[in-house]
Amino acid sequence: MRALAVGAEALLLEVDTAEEVAALHAELLRRRAGATGPDGSARPEESAGEESAGLEDVRDIVPAARTVLLDGVRDPRALAARIARWTVPPLAPADGPPPLTVAVRYDGPDLAEVAALWGVAPGEVPGIVGGIGFRVAFCGFAPGFGYLTGLPPRLHLPRRATPRTAVPAGSLALAGEYAGVYPRSSPGGWQLIGSTDAVLWDPAREPAALFAPGVRVRFTEAAA
Repeated sequence: MRALAVGAEALLLEVDTAEEVAALHAELLRRRAGATGPDGSARPEESAGEESAGLEDVRDIVPAARTVLLDGVRDPRALAARIARWTVPPLAPADGPPPLTVAVRYDGPDLAEVAALWGVAPGEVPGIVGGIGFRVAFCGFAPGFGYLTGLPPRLHLPRRATPRTAVPAGSLALAGEYAGVYPRSSPGGWQLIGSTDAVLWDPAREPAALFAPGVRVRFTEAAA
């Protein structure tokens, strides 16, 4: 793991794989929870415990593809030295709350092409996707868009050679090692295999994003 100070109060942690990001993100959240009191306020460092010391004032913990950013770090260098001594356990597929279930109609324009790349019939794609336990690795691109990991390497897909100028909101898409659902109409080059009525982003809802880093997701086939 490589630690880089970002400005005066942030720390960027770099690791090698998406699995390491997920495990580190979960461990940081767990330890930060131990650095706060029952009312959510920061405990003094001396009472927070060695494993959570330095996390008392951290405002945000933001994972990305191969990094985790901590914002609100009083002493980035000291915290980096502590984290270097941590043992971060791997994250098991079933760790965390029960998965969020999202119903999908497998009506995407790229369904047949994806099935051909996988060497299966189009009717087999819903069962394959439904059998995968996805996890939101990080969010980006558009408000509410989560990058979901879980696809085994044999199911990784190339992006489309020519991106679409407008992908409909609710489209379930695949590209590389990721799955994702477009929260609103936007350009995109991922392979579209289905659609959902789930609202991925609603500013009037708390939280506004349906998908958040660490959330487990299962896609089920919507009733005809």
